[in-house]
Amino acid sequence: MFRSYLRLLLFTFGLLAGIQVPGLVKDYSQRVEAHLFESREALDGFRQTAERFFNGDLQALLRHYRSSDDPVFNSDANSIESLMIRNELLENEWQALQAPWAQRTWHVLMQADPQLREETLNGYSYQILLAPEAVAWGLGAGFVLAFVVESLLLGIGWVILGGRRGAVKESWR
Repeated sequence: MFRSYLRLLLFTFGLLAGIQVPGLVKDYSQRVEAHLFESREALDGFRQTAERFFNGDLQALLRHYRSSDDPVFNSDANSIESLMIRNELLENEWQALQAPWAQRTWHVLMQADPQLREETLNGYSYQILLAPEAVAWGLGAGFVLAFVVESLLLGIGWVILGGRRGAVKESWR
């Protein structure tokens, strides 16, 4: 009886944890999108200047700023470069999040930008989504957790008992 309750408890915990995955992926995607829009907006003025004077080449604008003897232009070159690096990172994250759901989930769980992931986790509030992918993640995680833990406990019990379930008394004598 205890084993049944333990199995049920593990399944429920896995179900609730698995349901969080699509919500976390969605929150991360929204955070990346918001930062990307901010980044594009921050670079917009420099892009317009690059369009006007350098045929849209931001690298040429950056080189022009760097070649100046004016310390203000050199400082601005550092700022522009930081904005460009940040924008490229966010564009790459956004592209990764346009992949099919399995790749997108893998990216968020294993390959996401650490700063953005931390920001997402700090702002994440647990939720129960009833979307099909959330239910599938929940059922899958619940089953896997219950199966793995029960198998592990049975394996440990088998090792401790030496491969037998205990001495069976012969009641027919």
